[in-house]
Amino acid sequence: MTSKELLYLEDALGHEKFFQTKCQETAQCLQDADLKACVEQMAEKHRQIYQNLYGLL
Repeated sequence: MTSKELLYLEDALGHEKFFQTKCQETAQCLQDADLKACVEQMAEKHRQIYQNLYGLL
């Protein structure tokens, strides 16, 4: 991988970690069970994306 590609992956990892964290924080604040489940699914999806990107390294 080129250094530019590595920088892109580093940036993407940071974004996915941020999205995951924000989804988890938001889910904790929600009282509607359906909405909470949806946001928790989004957090899990971002966790999976993070793991896939990290696996490329």
